[in-house]
Amino acid sequence: MHIHILGICGTFMGSLAVLAKELGHRVTGSDANVYPPMSTQLQAQGIELTQGYDAAQLEPAPDLVVIGNALSRGNPAVEYVLNKGLPYVSGPQWLADHVLQGRWVLAVAGTHGKTTTSSMLAWVLEHAGMAPGFLIGGVPQNFAVSARLGQTPFFVVEADEYDSAFFDKRSKFVHYRPRTTILNNLEFDHADIFPDLAAIERQFHHLIRTVPSEGLVIHPTTEPALGRVIEMGCWTPVQTTGENGQWQANLLSADGSRFEVSFEGVVQGTVDWPLTGQHNVANALATLAAARHVGVVAPLGIEALCAFKSVKRRMEWVAEVQGVTLYDDFAHHPTAIATTLDGLRKRIGDAALIAVIEPRSNSMRLGAHRDGLPDSVRDADQVIWYAPLNLGWDLAATAAQCPVPAVVADSLEAIIERVKGQARPGTHVVIMSNGGFGGLHLKLAEALK
Repeated sequence: MHIHILGICGTFMGSLAVLAKELGHRVTGSDANVYPPMSTQLQAQGIELTQGYDAAQLEPAPDLVVIGNALSRGNPAVEYVLNKGLPYVSGPQWLADHVLQGRWVLAVAGTHGKTTTSSMLAWVLEHAGMAPGFLIGGVPQNFAVSARLGQTPFFVVEADEYDSAFFDKRSKFVHYRPRTTILNNLEFDHADIFPDLAAIERQFHHLIRTVPSEGLVIHPTTEPALGRVIEMGCWTPVQTTGENGQWQANLLSADGSRFEVSFEGVVQGTVDWPLTGQHNVANALATLAAARHVGVVAPLGIEALCAFKSVKRRMEWVAEVQGVTLYDDFAHHPTAIATTLDGLRKRIGDAALIAVIEPRSNSMRLGAHRDGLPDSVRDADQVIWYAPLNLGWDLAATAAQCPVPAVVADSLEAIIERVKGQARPGTHVVIMSNGGFGGLHLKLAEALK
């Protein structure tokens, strides 16, 4: 078939494109913004990309149009599909129908850590010789791609609670029918589609309802929202992680780079890896529990985690220039910002730490997280907030409440000048955005030379 994907450079849709190509289809796609790492991956796969949504890209008509959830009514390509009666489907539905049928699906859901935990889990299964398929909303550095079909029944999927398409407002993950389910955590997010936390909890319970009684649900003991989800009804065995859970970690290093793992009170081994942060320790425990469910003993899982290389754009080292170290991070929620900075602070000690943050996600733009932002940066020495033109709230007022020095910049040039003026050899600079940030990382590295 010829499949055309609208919104192909989103992390989910780009991964979907890779799977469709691997299945033997001709795959083309378009997006409003074509930027790495997804654009690079797609071009390497020989997938033809078009910038923008001109209806002409749908002539001659493809056999099927897969429509991403970023597109809505009024988009020229969407209107053309509807007016011409072209066959169309949401990405999650296509994945469920053409890839996940008959597979042992391992789904990773939660507000934070889905991409990293999915990558860990796929890598642990790979290390154990299980050749899993996977679809991950990022590029795991242990693999060269964000998705593949795999050679066994096992398939790891990053299970997002965001809606499926303009014509299907169910969360993506209700399509996946997992047998093994990780619920990492649950906070209010996606203010553009959910009115409150209770609405998200309801969607998570819809996911729980699809997990078979011979499956497994894994969740931490420390998340009240997940506790409420389970209390709505759970027909599946549960394993718990963290404080008073069946899976526990004993930190051997404050930054989370070394920790001992125990299951039901029995020590299983020690993880010694390049990652930092309590959030990654929690991700690791959930990964080991899920891997054990499909037959990977914990010591083998721990061995795999010691060789785990993380994910692109998750505290990814970018460059060291004149003694200044630059990192790229995807953080798009106050909790993610706080845990990332906490992990780095514990690793670098008293070294200077500058955070550069773009409030870019839909929830950020709506101001849903602004009350939590000031406190999220307390582990930095100073913060540079980037105010995009169409931000609908007063970022300067938020910056004024930060417990550390904070400024607001309205251009990349202003950010670069500020960092150049403040950074000294030994300074660490973390650039946080869930978008391309105008290529700031490389521009900054060049300017510091």
